[in-house]
Amino acid sequence: MAEAVTERQYQGRVHQRSRQLMSAWMSELARAEAEGVPTGALMISGNCVELLRACHVLPMFPEVTALQNAIRKKSLPLILKAEQAGYSSDNCAYVKADIGLFLDGGMGPGKPIPFPTITVCNYVGCNVYVKWFEHLADVSGSRLFVLDTPFARTPEPTPGDVRYVVSQLEELITLCESVSGKKFDIDYLREILGHAARAEAGYARCKHLTRHRPAPFDAYFDSINMMGPINVLRGTREAAEFFDEAVAEFEELVTQGLGPLSEERFRTVVEGPPPYPYYKSFRNLFTRWGAVAVQSTYSTVGGIWEWGFRHDPQRPLESIAEQMLRENLTNRSITARYGQIKRYVEEWEADALVIHSIKSCRLFSAGQGDMRDYFTRELGVPTLLVESDLEDPRYYAEAQLRNRIDAFFEALEHKKLVGAGH
Repeated sequence: MAEAVTERQYQGRVHQRSRQLMSAWMSELARAEAEGVPTGALMISGNCVELLRACHVLPMFPEVTALQNAIRKKSLPLILKAEQAGYSSDNCAYVKADIGLFLDGGMGPGKPIPFPTITVCNYVGCNVYVKWFEHLADVSGSRLFVLDTPFARTPEPTPGDVRYVVSQLEELITLCESVSGKKFDIDYLREILGHAARAEAGYARCKHLTRHRPAPFDAYFDSINMMGPINVLRGTREAAEFFDEAVAEFEELVTQGLGPLSEERFRTVVEGPPPYPYYKSFRNLFTRWGAVAVQSTYSTVGGIWEWGFRHDPQRPLESIAEQMLRENLTNRSITARYGQIKRYVEEWEADALVIHSIKSCRLFSAGQGDMRDYFTRELGVPTLLVESDLEDPRYYAEAQLRNRIDAFFEALEHKKLVGAGH
């Protein structure tokens, strides 16, 4: 193995500003009950966060609560508590950590994580999601709204699909008015969508900057700093300004020729969520090989902005519906995801595809064995498939992961050397 690669000590403005914004949102959430602000639980994938903001309902995301507990290594006791209550060990670990938090007394009146006033199940493609939000509504006593988003059967949503979702958004507006006591203002929604479109353009610009060599940031591990603002805070002026700052910082790094590592030896595309309980350890396994992710599917779980979609203030409800139908990663077919990854590999000039398959999300992980075969055999893209979990630390086996990752990059390094005529 060549000279050791080190991680550049990067704690730039993007990292710091993201932490500030997310902390401010968590504080606002903690004050909501005392201040009489209604809250609405949403799912990240294909969410309609702009509509809740326009209806004066503060959005909250059980997935974000679960992953924050995982990254702080607090998820296992919550998962065990849910399993003791009868939740299957095969169930989604996000669900168990979230329900475990309730059973542990960490959610509800007087707690930093309040009960939602309304629970909006904005994606029905995964039955576990639906049952999760049904349980959340049941234990919290909140009003449940199930928004039926048809699965993407065609490249573009049909006019009938859009009308179907818009009609449900209008029903959701009525529900929000009843809990907030405030009349819906379409012009306020247009203003929020303007901020959303600006943030989406900024995030897309950041993702396109990773085409440079070296990439200014790791599009898998470092994207977490941008996924909070784009998925949770989308529609706020602060999120739009955050992405203005992010673009400026990353463009500066490109000009200086700086990346996240001392040397970028391999450019990868990563498929699948990260193992949050071992986020840094997992990253280190790739860092030592000089592997930098230049694109990832997980960073698009809330929307695929780099292909040009933007919310349209002139077509407010229609564009929200189109985003929920078309730009939701988990609402697209596995072959559509093949196409997304293929573009990433080709246009970002990646050396390899890394698939991180997670045990507790069949929605995301189903078909990834076939995906590996397709990219390896049909397209000739070196592909590594490793397995653990995004929330449950019991499924993370460091030694096994290290062996597979080392063997893969040793072979990739040898292939490069042979190809270069050494």
